[in-house]
Amino acid sequence: MERNLSFNLHVLTARLDRAADRTLRAERNVSYSRFLALTVVGELGASTQRTLAECLGVTEPSVSRMTTVLAADGLLDVQPDPAGGHRRRLSLTDEGKQLVASVQKGFEERLAALVAHSGVPYAEYAEHTARLLGTFDRLEREREVAK
Repeated sequence: MERNLSFNLHVLTARLDRAADRTLRAERNVSYSRFLALTVVGELGASTQRTLAECLGVTEPSVSRMTTVLAADGLLDVQPDPAGGHRRRLSLTDEGKQLVASVQKGFEERLAALVAHSGVPYAEYAEHTARLLGTFDRLEREREVAK
């Protein structure tokens, strides 16, 4: 069956996500969705559960459950927000920072090997992927401004 690019990208992303989840569960005892949450918190710096939920595209109750587990595992620090209310401030613990850094390095190496095995130059693949993501981001911003 011949597939179009949009379907192929969907399949590729799903397969990469499943492979990442299997690897993380086997090697680090953490799910890929929880690893993504840690990665986003690391990129955002101190942030709220609401911000994390928006970035991950999930509900706040889902993030609340996830952050409770990550905090219990010693990977995430959850503190009351100085601004008050029921908001919680999230930041990575040293252990969380170490996990994110080592997993990202390992995943990048594995992805580079996969791309090299496909015959596509890694730098070229990375450049085109970054260009597509940048275009998508720009179009989303323009759509928000037009509202």
